[in-house]
Amino acid sequence: MLETARTSKPLAKKRRSRWRIAGVAVVVLAGVLVGLRLALPSVLRWYVNRVIDENPLYEGRIGDVGVHLWRGAYSISDVRLNKTTGNVPVPLFAAKRVDLAIQWDALWHGKLVGRMELDEPELNFVDAEEPSKMQTGAGGPWLAMIQALSPFDINRALVHQGSIHFRAFHTREPVDVYLSKIEGSIENLTNVFDETAPLITTVTAKGLAMDQAEFEYEMKLDPFSYRPTFEVAGRLLGLDVTKTNSLARAYGAFDFEAGTFDLVVELNAKEGQLDGYVKPLFRDITVLSLRNDIPKDNVLELFWEAVVEISSQLFRNQPHDVLATVIPLTGDLNGPQTDILTVVGNILRNAFIRAYLPRLEGTAEDINGLHFGKGSVTEPISVGSEVDK
Repeated sequence: MLETARTSKPLAKKRRSRWRIAGVAVVVLAGVLVGLRLALPSVLRWYVNRVIDENPLYEGRIGDVGVHLWRGAYSISDVRLNKTTGNVPVPLFAAKRVDLAIQWDALWHGKLVGRMELDEPELNFVDAEEPSKMQTGAGGPWLAMIQALSPFDINRALVHQGSIHFRAFHTREPVDVYLSKIEGSIENLTNVFDETAPLITTVTAKGLAMDQAEFEYEMKLDPFSYRPTFEVAGRLLGLDVTKTNSLARAYGAFDFEAGTFDLVVELNAKEGQLDGYVKPLFRDITVLSLRNDIPKDNVLELFWEAVVEISSQLFRNQPHDVLATVIPLTGDLNGPQTDILTVVGNILRNAFIRAYLPRLEGTAEDINGLHFGKGSVTEPISVGSEVDK
C-alpha cells in the first residue's frame, strides 16, 4: 500500500509537468498567432505597395490595410495610382476601398475562387498635346497586378458608386466629361457553374452621364477564347448637350445652346472579328443663338457655328427634330473599318426617309432585357427595325 502511494506521486508529478508544458505551449502558440495577426496588416501593406509599384510609369499609394479572417478577406483603403511622368494632376485610378475575399457561394460548386469589391473607384483618362502628359493606362500589367493581390482567381467583381472621366488640361477651358454613380458587376469569370454556353461571363453597369442622363450597359463574353469573343449592348438617353460644351469647344470649336443626345451601341465579336454599330442621335439641338453668339468678337468662330447650325438644320429629320446616323463597325478588332458612304447615307435616310430611334437593332442577339428603372423612358431596349414615332 505504501509502495503504491510512493509510485503514484511521481506519476502525478509527470502529469502535472505534461499539463504545464502543454499550457506553456498553448500560451506560446497563442502569443505567436496574436503576434502574426497584429503584424499581418503591416506585412500585407508592404506586399501591396510592392505589387502596385511594379509598373515604372505609375506609382502607388495606399492607406490602411484591414484583415478580416472571419470572412477570409482583406481590404485596402485609399488606393491611388499616379503617373510618374508629365505631372498629370489626377490619378489614373483611385478608390476609397478595395476588398478582396473568398467567394463563399462558389464553394458549394467545389470551386475556391475570389471576389473583388471596389467602393467609389475612379478612372481618369487624360488627353494632352505632349505624349508624356497623356494618361491612358496602356502598357500597364493591370491583370497581373490583380492576380498578384488575390491568392485566388477572381471570379466576381463588384463596383459601387464608380466614375470614369475623360479630361484635358491643355485646352483653353479644362475638359471633364464623365460617367458617375456607376453600379456594376462582372460575374462567372472562371466559369464556376460549368456552363456550356459560348458566352459565360456577364458584365453589367448602370449609372449617370454628367450626373444627369441614365445609361445602361451589358456585355457577355468568353474569357477563355484565344481571340476576343463577346456581345455588347448599351444605351444612353437624354443627355443635356450643354453639359458637354467644354468638350465641344475644345475639339469642335463650337458649343451647344440647347438640345439632348442619345447613344446606342451594339457590338458582336467572334474570334476577333467585329460586327456592330454606333448610333448617335441629337434632338432639338441649337448651336447658334442670335442673342448669345452675335456679340462674340471672334468672327471665324461665329462663322463656324453658323455653318454647324445650318448643316444640322439641313440634315435633321424635321418632323421629329432629330439629327442621327448609324456608324457601322466591321473587321478585325485591331483596326475596325467603317464605310463613310454608309454613314452619310444613314444621315440622309434619317433626314428624309425615316427617323432613327434609340433602339437596339439585334446585332447582340443573346443580350436581352436592358431597361431604365426610372424617368420618362421605362420601356426595355427592344430588338427590331426602326419605325416612325
